[in-house]
Order: sequence, then structure tokens, then C-alpha cells
Amino acid sequence: MERESMAYDIVVVGAGPAGLSTAIRAKQIADDEGREVSVCVLEKGAEVGAHIMSGAVLEPRGLDELFPDWQNIGAPVTRKVTDEKLLFLTKSGGFSWPTWLLPGAMKNHGNYIVRLGNFVQWLGEQAEALGVEIYPGFAAAEILYDETGAVKGVATGDMGRTATGDEGANFQPGMELHGTYTVFAEGARGHLGKELMAQYNLRENAEDQTYGLGIKELWEVDSPLHKPGLVTHTAGWPLDAKTYGGSFIYHLDDNLVAIGFVVALDYQNPYLSPYQEFQRFKTHPKIQPLLEGGRRIGYGARALNEGGVQALPKLAFPGGMLVGCEAGTLNTPKIKGTHTAMKSGMLAAQSILSALKDHAPVKELTDYDKSFRSSWAYEELFRARNFRPAFKWGLLLGTLYGGIDQVVARGRLPWTLKHGGRDNESLSKKSKSKIIDYPKPDGKLTFDRLTNVSFANVAHEENQPCHLILTSQTRPLSVNLAEYDSPEQRYCPAGVYEILADDGTGDPRLQINAQNCVHCKTCDIKDPTQNITWVTPEGGGGPNYSGM
Repeated sequence: MERESMAYDIVVVGAGPAGLSTAIRAKQIADDEGREVSVCVLEKGAEVGAHIMSGAVLEPRGLDELFPDWQNIGAPVTRKVTDEKLLFLTKSGGFSWPTWLLPGAMKNHGNYIVRLGNFVQWLGEQAEALGVEIYPGFAAAEILYDETGAVKGVATGDMGRTATGDEGANFQPGMELHGTYTVFAEGARGHLGKELMAQYNLRENAEDQTYGLGIKELWEVDSPLHKPGLVTHTAGWPLDAKTYGGSFIYHLDDNLVAIGFVVALDYQNPYLSPYQEFQRFKTHPKIQPLLEGGRRIGYGARALNEGGVQALPKLAFPGGMLVGCEAGTLNTPKIKGTHTAMKSGMLAAQSILSALKDHAPVKELTDYDKSFRSSWAYEELFRARNFRPAFKWGLLLGTLYGGIDQVVARGRLPWTLKHGGRDNESLSKKSKSKIIDYPKPDGKLTFDRLTNVSFANVAHEENQPCHLILTSQTRPLSVNLAEYDSPEQRYCPAGVYEILADDGTGDPRLQINAQNCVHCKTCDIKDPTQNITWVTPEGGGGPNYSGM
């Protein structure tokens, strides 16, 4: 099949903070040097920011470097953090941790509460003003390699294929985007990034990445309860002591509150539902009063990296590089990754522009990997390296060790802890697990998944191939159901997976409601036998978040 092609100096996959920072810095350097550099950015969402979801508290260090005058050019970064709390919750109560005892990484003085989708839209506008070509609604579905094995670009997915894979009436083949260098910025668990990890053995000297699932609602609350600038985090209830996770509650402007819950995906009980834990969390007597009388106006979910430097892969390979959460640059104790993602993108751009200036043959830009590992972004990740793996010992010991590591030693202890293994291998068998009885949603404070998914504005072309691929059609029943009671029914925050009785025989079968998918990637991470592979649906499909 003939596909049209377009050539650029730099092709960026993903219009998030890392990808857009790459594109912007490349244009800035080229303009400063009086050079012409062609840059394009592919974005699978219907518009820039459509698939962006985060808490979010922004540390402005990366933004300061990218746009030193950002406060004067309209950046939607205005709500300073004015107060912060850390609560340890029990089932019916809890206590506040003294702010002065918080590790420096967990303090938010000088940071800003933002709606990250709006911030990314603004970055997109700055990129286009510099001459970057951005193509929303075009999902990079395939990596292109040259005869030497180097990456030479990507191809977008076909449009208009039917559910059986045949060419429909409105079929259009994908387009090839050839880049001298291709930058992959898909976010956590990027599907092309997975291929690159295997193709170039990028994890040879790194641990497997470990993830959390973040679930978020945006609420409009009553004015007397709203405290603009307040940042609250919680640990403890409703999670058990063996499960790492906690909540965030960020007070924005206009009576808006971002409330969410993160559950580490190395949890053990197959009956645990991260979504239901979040709903149950909102009923706590210290949380419920804030939301009573308010209304939920947005919903979303996304996997996030928690592996830190132990899981940081090699960042460069022939013809391309990984940036941001594609590589895993999130700082877990800070619960922040935007600033480090932006820094990685800027460093990638500098490396590429240097190579293009020398007119050297396409190669592996090892100087990018070296520059990141000597940057402030790597330094703060290195100091945070022992925080997350300490919680494999449980909440109490993990908190105690984290305090010693981060407050007393400031991340300089002379050893590096290892994580506990791959997230999909952590589940206990159902015969050894306790069923969790979650309360039914009340429709006011707590909600069922499908109702919440409607607030994510999810839309997919229904007559297209399923983008959730099963390697084995029998394993969902012979392994997942038989041994783990089908945990995909509970870990998916969008109700994509259901075990139903076959209409003809009454036997169980797995139904995949791919049209509900919010692209969180949890199934690709947590399936016990790695039987589920997430690939891109048609470009423009998925959630359409509004400033999440």
C-alpha cells in the first residue's frame, strides 16, 4: 500500500509537556542561530491537551528555563500554593503531619496549582507561534526503520478500517512522517516506547518500570469551603498497610477543586479496585464535608511512572530518543513530573540541534543521555531513588525510612534500594485473597464507573478494529478468571472489561468495551500474563479532557 510521506528535521510523537518543550527549544535555538529547522508534533488526541490529565501542582523550574518571561506572556500559571497539609487517615479519623517535618521534596512553597491540559494548550500555542507544525488527531501507530536499523520516523494509523480490519467506505491509509531524528514523548507506558525498549535493549541496565494508577475528578464546591491555593495530600485509609498510594486535593480558582487518588499497581489483592478505593475515600469524615453540596464536572484516569532512576532506561538510540514520562522522569515523593519532563525535552532538542549543525550522519545521540544524567532533573531523581521502594515494607516502615532518607540524609544515603519486581507479577491468587465489599454509589458523592466515564467525554469510532489486543483468546478465562477472578474487571477505571455469561451456552466470556477506554494503559501494565496489549485506536479517539 502506497503511503504519502513528509520529511522533517525533527518529528515529535506526543504533544505533552516533554514533546512540546522539545519542539519549542529546537525552534528557539534555531532562531537564535539564524538557522531553519523543520519540526512537527503528532498528537493522538482530538486537540492539544485532550489526553492530558494530572493533579497538578507545577514546579516552575522547567518553565523558567523554557520561557524566562512566562509570567508576562499569558501562561495559565497563576494560582500559587498558599498552604499545604499532609493527613494520615484512619477509618474514622486521622491526624495532620507537621509541615515543618515534611521532606523538602514534598513541600510546595513556590509552586503553582494548574490545570495541566490548559497549560499544555498554551505550550502548543507558543510552539505554533515559533513555526512548529502540530497535527492533532493523528496517532503515531508504527515506527519506521531504515536499512541500518536506525529509526527514520513514524507512520500514522489508517483511518476508516472496519471492526474486522477491512477497508471501509471512507478508508484513508496512514501517512509516513520521516525525521532526521524522532523524539518519543507518548507519556507513561507509551506503546511505541515499549517496542523501542525491546528493539534496542534500552532496559539492559535498568529495573522494570513500576507504575501507579491516578484517578481524578474535578469538582465545583461551595464558596465557604473553597480555599484557593490549598494543597492537601493523604495517606492511609482506605488502603491497607501493604498497598502504596494516597490522595491529592488541590484548590484552584473559581471554586474548583481537583481531587484524586493514586494506587500503586504492584498491589497484591486481585479484588482491589483502585476506582472503588477512590470512591470510598471521598466518604471519609475529613473529606466528605468539602464535597457535599458541590458537583463533579470532570473525570479521568492515567497511569504514572513510579520507578525513578532505578527504572530509567537508556534514553537515546540510533535516530531517536525518549523524553519525559516515556522514559520515566516523574519524581515520586514530589508527585511531580512536568518540570523534569520539560527539562528532558529541552536537553533532547539541544542535542539534536548540535547534531544537525554538524551535518553528521544520523547516529545515536549519546550526549543527550549524558547531559540528562548530569542535569538538575537527574540529580533530584537520584536523591528521591529510595523513597518509593521503601514502601514494599509497608506504610509504617516505609514512612519511617522515607523520613530518614529524605529529611535526615536528604537523599544521600550510600545505597540504592531495588523495587519489588514487575507490577503484573504481584497479584496473589484468588484462593489466598480476601474479597473486598465496596459500597454502592449514591450518585451524589460517589459514582459508578460508566457515569463517571461520561464526564471524560470519551468518543471512539465504534466500527474500527479493537485497540486492546489479546495475545491469547483463552487466557482471560483459563488464567485470569480461574486463578485471579478476572482482576481486569476491577483495575480498569472505565468499565472496559466484563465477564458475562455467553448467550448460547451460559458459559463465562470476556467482553471488551473498547469504546469506554480512557487510554490509561493500566490493562497493558497489570494483566497477570501480559496478555493485553494497548495500541492506538483511530486518531482523535479517546477522552477529551477539558483542563484536567
